[in-house]
Amino acid sequence: MASKKVLGLTAATAALVLGLTACGNGGEEGGGGDGGGEEFTYGILYPQTGNLAFLGPPQITAAEYAISQINEAGGILGTEVPDIVEGDEAGDNAQANQAANNLVADEVNAVIGAAASGMTQATYDTVTGANIVQCSGSNTSAALSDIDDNGYYFRTAPSDSLSAVVMARKIVEAGHQSVGLVARGDDYGAGYAENLQTELEGLGAEVVANETYDPEATTFDSVVSGVTNEEPDAVALIAFEEGAQVIAQMLEGGIEGDQLFITDGLNDPELGATVNESDPDAINGVTGVAPSADNPEFSEGLAEFNPELEVFQFAPQVYDCVTSIALAAEAADSVDPADYVAELPNISRPEGTECGTFAECRDLLADGEEINYQGVSGNIDFDDNGDPTAATFEIFAFGDDGHEILAYEEHSLND
Repeated sequence: MASKKVLGLTAATAALVLGLTACGNGGEEGGGGDGGGEEFTYGILYPQTGNLAFLGPPQITAAEYAISQINEAGGILGTEVPDIVEGDEAGDNAQANQAANNLVADEVNAVIGAAASGMTQATYDTVTGANIVQCSGSNTSAALSDIDDNGYYFRTAPSDSLSAVVMARKIVEAGHQSVGLVARGDDYGAGYAENLQTELEGLGAEVVANETYDPEATTFDSVVSGVTNEEPDAVALIAFEEGAQVIAQMLEGGIEGDQLFITDGLNDPELGATVNESDPDAINGVTGVAPSADNPEFSEGLAEFNPELEVFQFAPQVYDCVTSIALAAEAADSVDPADYVAELPNISRPEGTECGTFAECRDLLADGEEINYQGVSGNIDFDDNGDPTAATFEIFAFGDDGHEILAYEEHSLND
């Protein structure tokens, strides 16, 4: 943990910061609130292509929506925020890192994303190594809590260690005591499965199979048979889009829809058609758990901002990344990441005055008050790893009326 928040700079990194400042990206004299300050430019790494492309529209829309509201309030330090600089993570390590290098070269003041945990693993060294703050609204891998980021990486999405608790409870509450686990063979899948097994066993359930698969595989017969042969009461699937094929093979292997529990990577209203185009109702009964926000006002505002938006997953968390960073810059009176990064944990402290918008929080800061930003996704309250300590989850399901949200549940590390 000590490696996470060490903000002292080596001579080399200090020289890099000075170099960026000389190029016009540093704090200079702050904005002063008079409109004559330096612009704060956001970059974003999100999936324009690849197997998580369905998560792209809510990511960019939420970021643009947050910036629009910041600009309506006068901008960051009195200066309007320009258009966000985009980069495609594409579900490919090399392409994601090239996009990250491009954002660094463009001298952005912060990077939103990457969307996928694996793509952040591929890019964080490029971004945070340049002493640029990186904040993801959708990274959930528990492994990201302990990366060596010199204190520059944050996320507003909860770690899978929190999600696994909620998933385990849902499985046991549904009456299942014999569970099979199937997960992607990567940091996301392995970490989630490990936490889920621990939670299930803590609740008295037995994990009878724990299978991982290559996400690039074209068939999943051995994995599916490895689980179905154990005849579990329920199966938890930790997957992205490729999980649709795993679901199809499980249903063919005799697993019923109401035995299947899925994670946020499959929280897609069109999942039924992806699994079985001729019979989308084949997935009826499938239940899932995903980080979310019980905030109809935000969802309505986002839908008005972009009427064509169909998927809202992680949009509140991305919005909170953008707004939290803007407030940290206001608190530091600087657009330089080396200056404002230390303020990011402070803008949502419980001892501060609660506020819910950029304008409201900014005005409190201007009056010399400490603030407790209440995000649209819920209370952020970053810990020493840059992780949120509490989160809201949606329990979603597929039934006769298609995709629906059954309930929202809050969970914190103190529960």
